[in-house]
Amino acid sequence: MTERATPAAIKKASAILRRGGVVAFPTETVYGLGADGLDPAACARVFEMKGRPRFDPLILHESSPARARRLFARVPAAARRLMDAFWPGPLTIVLPKAARVPDIVTAGLKTVAVRVPANAQARALIKAAGRPVAAPSANRFGRLSPTTAAHVKKQLGGAPDMILDGGKTSVGVESTIVTFSGGRPVLLRPGGLPLEEIERLCGPAVPAAKAGKKPLAPGCLKKHYAPGARLKLVDRGAKVKTGRAFAYLAFDRKPAGKFAATAVLSQTGDLREAAANLFGALHRLELSGARVIYAERVPPHGLGRAIMDRLRRAAA
Repeated sequence: MTERATPAAIKKASAILRRGGVVAFPTETVYGLGADGLDPAACARVFEMKGRPRFDPLILHESSPARARRLFARVPAAARRLMDAFWPGPLTIVLPKAARVPDIVTAGLKTVAVRVPANAQARALIKAAGRPVAAPSANRFGRLSPTTAAHVKKQLGGAPDMILDGGKTSVGVESTIVTFSGGRPVLLRPGGLPLEEIERLCGPAVPAAKAGKKPLAPGCLKKHYAPGARLKLVDRGAKVKTGRAFAYLAFDRKPAGKFAATAVLSQTGDLREAAANLFGALHRLELSGARVIYAERVPPHGLGRAIMDRLRRAAA
């Protein structure tokens, strides 16, 4: 069932979480598929519902920075600075986990990924549930992320016990994920908080070491965020095929030629607007029936870094 995210619906959804159910809910980044983060059986339902491999860890969401810090065994000074500056917000921090965090959440790793969402409805739900909520994106594993309740329904149908409809998400791409090495930030996944803002506070980021097949954080697999059609990255002005079999995702201006469908991320070239529109545009292009979606590269700075990360993984 889908319900508008009113206080009454949020209260009902929190009761579902407390009894081991699964609820899709809005955050400022994308919609999450939430379960009681301290209940291994409830978290197992999330993996099954998404078709997500158990080696891919989940993010725990909390209602306040103080509650979030209790999920870590220790918090270095640099991490605390980021928490103070950017929580609530689209930032996930990975640190050694507290003993009470189940292994299923961390995929057996000794670290846990935690964030405090900026979306007021999400925080109200987590607070009412009275426990951390494990919530990956509310979609089928590896597919396009959902930025509306309709996107959730399209991919998961009636599988969640409840879908809270809070409208379109404002940031539109998943959270930035960082961990720490020697007191310096390590970028594990670019996202809704630009790396430049993190570096202004904590100094230059350390490049992430290349992991094996097992990811250190969610959303780090080579292929992810993919539409049903093949996605191909192109430069603006590149020669591409046209016709009903092809769709086109442009950065700031409509392309020449006839396509099954086209979408422009931001007519003013604003990277924040482009990020907010990214997944919604890809969902629309996917519905066009095109076999190939051409996607223009965007400037790789600010939120452009997160957009390009999603497009590269979708095209892998």
